[in-house]
Amino acid sequence: MRNTTWGRAAFTAGPLCMVAYGLLRLIDDRHGPGPDWSLGHLALLAGLLLFVPVFAGLRDRAARGRGPVARALAASGAVVGLAGAAAGAVQAAVDLAVAYCSADRATMDRLFAHVQSVPGVMPVVYTVGPVLFYVGLVLLLVQLAAQRAIAPWRPVAVVAGVVVTAATLDLIPVGGLLFLLALAPLGPRGEDGVQPAVRSSATTGTSRPPRAACSLKSAKEGSTAI
Repeated sequence: MRNTTWGRAAFTAGPLCMVAYGLLRLIDDRHGPGPDWSLGHLALLAGLLLFVPVFAGLRDRAARGRGPVARALAASGAVVGLAGAAAGAVQAAVDLAVAYCSADRATMDRLFAHVQSVPGVMPVVYTVGPVLFYVGLVLLLVQLAAQRAIAPWRPVAVVAGVVVTAATLDLIPVGGLLFLLALAPLGPRGEDGVQPAVRSSATTGTSRPPRAACSLKSAKEGSTAI
């Protein structure tokens, strides 16, 4: 995980932006052009962009000190998740552009129908593509849990967030809070920011004399030589 203020903040800010989008969506009873629609989709776009360092950090943690298979799995999870984030970002940008060009919901519906009629747009931007975001996130967290780098409940919390969001879009704030629960405590050092204990000489099979003892031994040898 990237040991930077930006990288650490993204693990909290990304899910919070998803919560903000869900709340603004609930406020917008018309689901049409207006400040609620625009602010909500700007929050969604910001949240998806903030997940770029999140995926990079999870990939780094899952691959650090591991073999080629683990590194390949971590890279694959990150690529899948980033592809989903890109699809979701394009969808949010289209929603913003359509709302900007529309005076009412009926006009938006016509523009959406025109955009979605373009071959490939529906699966890439609306149906299959955004799902990859959740797939990649779950894959990386499951890998980290299998490596005992994070607690097992973290991927479970993300899966629960995906399930409630898929059940109804009105529960997007709940899903965002579950994502926040799973991701926010992750730090750059270890599980919940706790560094692993340093191995003792008994476990490593090596003996390292104290510095004072070494100095005393050197002094004795020096006096004998004189």
